[in-house]
Amino acid sequence: MSRIGKKPVVIPQGVKVQVENGLVRAEGPKGKLSQSLPDGLIARLENNTLVLTREADHRQARALHGTARALVANMVSGVKDGFERKLDIVGIGYRAQMQGKATIQLALGYSHPVIFPLPDGVTAEIEKQVAITLRGADKALLGQTAAKLRALRKPDPYKGKGVKYADEVIRRKVGKKAGAK
Repeated sequence: MSRIGKKPVVIPQGVKVQVENGLVRAEGPKGKLSQSLPDGLIARLENNTLVLTREADHRQARALHGTARALVANMVSGVKDGFERKLDIVGIGYRAQMQGKATIQLALGYSHPVIFPLPDGVTAEIEKQVAITLRGADKALLGQTAAKLRALRKPDPYKGKGVKYADEVIRRKVGKKAGAK
């Protein structure tokens, strides 16, 4: 049995959870999310906890038991507190600014500014034109949005310029040596 899958998901105060037809819905102060359960898994509400169990013990259900429990736990904690991901923009002349509430304009060394629309459920805050903080209730959507922003100009291993995660360490490479034989 999956050690992670066996753990019950504690539902905090202020979060409402409903289970119906293989779909788990959570509603809290940060928003509403839903997660469908794979075939072979059942969710039950028991005194302020959500327990995921397997109907059958086939390979597919065993493989997805812990994953499904982790996704549901992330969903419940996301609607309660939300998640955040920070990115840094490194490089002379590289900067970001908000255009309205749902669009980021980035100057990343290209001949034109890059316009990045934010998906629904993700908000951004820009500090000092070089630090972007993304916030949202859906952890997967937040991570995907941060990855797409980073992909616009990945950090260069020679100069260290580009868009990087705030906690990322760029391994620098030594460039060419002049006059080496």
